[in-house]
Amino acid sequence: MKKTHIIGLVVIAAMIGIVVSTAGDASQYVSFQEAFALASDGNDSKVHVVGELTKNETHEVVGIQYNPSLDPNYLAFNLVDNNNEVHKVVCYNPPASMKDFEKSEKVVVIGRASKQGGEFVASEILMKCPSKYEETKL
Repeated sequence: MKKTHIIGLVVIAAMIGIVVSTAGDASQYVSFQEAFALASDGNDSKVHVVGELTKNETHEVVGIQYNPSLDPNYLAFNLVDNNNEVHKVVCYNPPASMKDFEKSEKVVVIGRASKQGGEFVASEILMKCPSKYEETKL
């Protein structure tokens, strides 16, 4: 076999190894119901839950517990997933800008549901904020 063929096979094998190793780390998008079912089955893998912050009648965000003077690393809020299920989310690594967090249209929390139930512990929070580039209707 030629050296170029051997090098090509080694490169292909390395690429397959990289794809297989990263596929195991990929988490899935689920609802709160699925996240808590996974936790009760003993599955400790991280999952993504997409939802919106709870709002009152005047569409103001409510239920955020964040006091940086007491504990700057504690954030708790209620999140409504796509199935209209509400759960408390706790994050020990809050986003840098709480104003952007409160204005966000959708929130993706990445983490694990607690085995005791009721609470989702997020390690990361991703926000989809309203875009200033959207066209305005006349």
